[in-house]
Amino acid sequence: MDGTTLYDWAPVARMMLLGVVLALGPLAWVWLRNRQAAPARRLHALTLVTLFLTFDLVLFGAFTRLTDSGLGCPDWPGCYGNASPLGAHADISAAQSAMPTGPVTHGKAWIEMVHRYLATGVGVLIIVLTAVSWVERRRLALSPWWPTATLAWVCLQGAFGALTVTMKLFPAIVTLHLLGGLVLLALLRTQAVWYGGPRAALTPGLRGAAWVVFALLWCQIALGGWVSTNYAVLACRDFPLCQGSWWPSMAFGEGFALWRELGQTRGGAAIAFEALTAIHYTHRLFAYLVLACLAWLAWRLHRHENTRRAARWLGGIALWQLLTGVSNVVLEWPLLAAVSHTGGAAALVVVLTGVLAARPGPAAARATPLPVSSVSRPSSP
Repeated sequence: MDGTTLYDWAPVARMMLLGVVLALGPLAWVWLRNRQAAPARRLHALTLVTLFLTFDLVLFGAFTRLTDSGLGCPDWPGCYGNASPLGAHADISAAQSAMPTGPVTHGKAWIEMVHRYLATGVGVLIIVLTAVSWVERRRLALSPWWPTATLAWVCLQGAFGALTVTMKLFPAIVTLHLLGGLVLLALLRTQAVWYGGPRAALTPGLRGAAWVVFALLWCQIALGGWVSTNYAVLACRDFPLCQGSWWPSMAFGEGFALWRELGQTRGGAAIAFEALTAIHYTHRLFAYLVLACLAWLAWRLHRHENTRRAARWLGGIALWQLLTGVSNVVLEWPLLAAVSHTGGAAALVVVLTGVLAARPGPAAARATPLPVSSVSRPSSP
């Protein structure tokens, strides 16, 4: 690995070509199903497909991280200067022979490269969304600058993906890469709502409360990403206690020193177990607040006819997050529970973004609570 060039641009053209090939399937499917539809309808369908594939990409990114495959190919964007692990077979075999349980193995290399292939395919779909939005801008209600911003963001996300590899899983970069993937989901979800036409919006008071809960959710996701990227999940192996205590020994300053190497302090020493405990337990304590706020918001949304479906989704996903989070602790971080926990966080972002992105229109009045008479008394004969 010492002789590996961190940035090797030779495979870029082949990677982009593969991304185009992967994107052709979703593009053909959307076109065949919507070839007679209006441009807004086609863009809505393509946005939903891209949103779905981006959600899958976030899950596969979590799988890549949790299987320790983030350095399966230690250069970027290819693998030892090749577009696939097939061409890098000799280099991977040499690295695996030198360190059989190390970061570079054939299995890990394929996981890492499949993640990059999927990311490239999603990038091509977003390029198509942006191009079509500009071509059809006079017939669309959504400004083409929104998908252009989404394209700029996915390029930034790609840069963070490169830094994740070249900076050797630097915790702050890996956490930002995770958050960037969820921001991309929020951008695409907003586009999908707006292309779908006006929907009932929230009352000003409820919208403000939803924004507060949304902000708390992002803080909790950032804390969860910090737990995962620092491998602090097993710092507490019991629940609801941690190490048999309601307040275990913790080193917050060391644990939340953001700019440092993985497993090290800023001074280069090995990070203390008390620091990992602080990272884990902060995430757990903040989770209680966020889950309570999500439950309250779901209850408020359920009182409005037009947001009942979103309320059920919020309540169900919040429960899912509680169960998978506890499972990660008591079952000692099983892969399925860990990936599912990331998926739950992504799903919460998608649902809450959909609620907040709804815009009132001529055919969509503001959501108002159901009258008491309609739910408490039967109608008169």
